[in-house]
Amino acid sequence: MLRLTFILLLLFFTGAAFAGLPLGEVPPLVVLKDDSGSKMDGSPWSSKELISAKLHVLFYADPDEGGKNSHVDDALKAENYSPEKYTTVAILNMAATWIPDAVINFKLKSRQEEDKSTVFVKDLEKTLVQQWGLKDDESNIMLFGKDGKLLYSGAGKFTENQVQELLKIIRDELAKTL
Repeated sequence: MLRLTFILLLLFFTGAAFAGLPLGEVPPLVVLKDDSGSKMDGSPWSSKELISAKLHVLFYADPDEGGKNSHVDDALKAENYSPEKYTTVAILNMAATWIPDAVINFKLKSRQEEDKSTVFVKDLEKTLVQQWGLKDDESNIMLFGKDGKLLYSGAGKFTENQVQELLKIIRDELAKTL
């Protein structure tokens, strides 16, 4: 029993365990609007948008940790997926950073102009941390199927194996639609 407790504690503290959302399920509805957040144009964002004719990779990150998984974003872009079948959503956990909102807003507007295929969203109150159990002050990456069900989830700096696993799941899901 002591050995099992030690292993569970080790997994918890090394970040290998990711509670978050259960795989294979549609997450609880989340709407970011008004004081809780929004898209860059000020319109609300709803997790219902994850249910569409596309796969969605959702990046949820503390702006201080944004570059931690840039290699994942680079790997996804290198695959050159069809924009009719795949898209990304980048949600910033604005309450997790010391960086002033005005600075982040300026950078996000610039990024949104450069990358029209990604939907940039601000979470002003850690809503996804609270309602979905995502890791706070961290970089979270999730893949949702066209039906809105969670297909893959991870937090922290992704290893090459995790990147390859994510890419394989995306390829397999896209192959189902051919």
